[in-house]
Amino acid sequence: MNPHDLPPELTHETSATALLAAVREVAQGPLAAVVESIDRSGYYPRAELQQLAALGAMSAHLHGEAGPGDFGLSIRAMAEASRVCGATGFMMWCQAVCGLYMQQSGNPALNGEALMAHVRGDTLGGTALSNPMKSYAQIESLLLKATPVEGGYIVNGSLPWVSNLGPDHSCGAIAAVVNGEEHIGREVMFLLRCGTPGVELRECPSFSAMEGTGTYALRLKDHFIGADDVIADAAKPFIARIRAAFVMLQCGMAVGVTQGAIDSIWEVEAQLGHVNQFLEDRPDALQAELDALTARVMKLAETPYNPSVEFFIDVLDARAHGAELSLRAAQSALLHQGARGYLMSSAVQRRVRESHFVAIVTPAIKHLRKEIARLSAEVMPA
Repeated sequence: MNPHDLPPELTHETSATALLAAVREVAQGPLAAVVESIDRSGYYPRAELQQLAALGAMSAHLHGEAGPGDFGLSIRAMAEASRVCGATGFMMWCQAVCGLYMQQSGNPALNGEALMAHVRGDTLGGTALSNPMKSYAQIESLLLKATPVEGGYIVNGSLPWVSNLGPDHSCGAIAAVVNGEEHIGREVMFLLRCGTPGVELRECPSFSAMEGTGTYALRLKDHFIGADDVIADAAKPFIARIRAAFVMLQCGMAVGVTQGAIDSIWEVEAQLGHVNQFLEDRPDALQAELDALTARVMKLAETPYNPSVEFFIDVLDARAHGAELSLRAAQSALLHQGARGYLMSSAVQRRVRESHFVAIVTPAIKHLRKEIARLSAEVMPA
């Protein structure tokens, strides 16, 4: 039967099932074979990421020619990879949100073939929005400054770490528009191309995990941004429109790392269940909580651009729940596995560190709670 003869909803469901099965095959095969090298040796899994891109795993949330516009599917694909390798799940998120910026920019130079090259994985990229997101939450100041010039902007400044980068990669970035040293009240968002003049990538200190995430410090010195690279001018309305989608997509990492931890608990249940039954956070209870959270996220994913503050609070709360659950599940997996989980070569040991990353990557748990409190006060003033 020709797929085009099927009802549209059945066609999409069949395609989604096939996509997730294909992602699972990559995750449990080629990706599983290099996960230790990614975590500890700094291996950047370009080939594996490009395999996932070719499947559509990092573009399912995009619409039109670029993808089916299904945020839930994108999150589930990310979760399948994160179940095996949290670092790869994180890089999938980086690639996914970079594509989101490009498509939502409305800039013809960033759509069309440029976007399709990103969808195919011919080009790879990340997001340099950790500092701007913290700036909008009044946690820190914007570190990049953009001076208007004829035809665009000259950008200067440094960012301490940005992930899924390389000499031929790109990332979305935001700079405060200035007149001299004075911020003139708006920001510009742009696609920063790492291999262009005035952009320097510097090696970061070693992290406790996820060394192969292509994470660098960025230094911009008199870097020119032209109209073809502008995502939004001004940036704040654009961020307000895509912020829920940005945060929501991260739930794929939390769901996957948590599921991987639960898998590790079940691995030892036959041998150690007689004593593990006395531990808290048993696998069936963790699974039930994760399934409920996943269902909640899937419901939110049906309306990723809902502009209401209440909706964004729900997204932030789900993201915080995912981070907290991944911490609990990873620690529980360590306790359930005992000494074997304390070996440096253990997947449990890696997941403990991956769960820490889920909890501190922007927006971190403390950032999420701060924003929930601030927005809740706006909605329900005392």
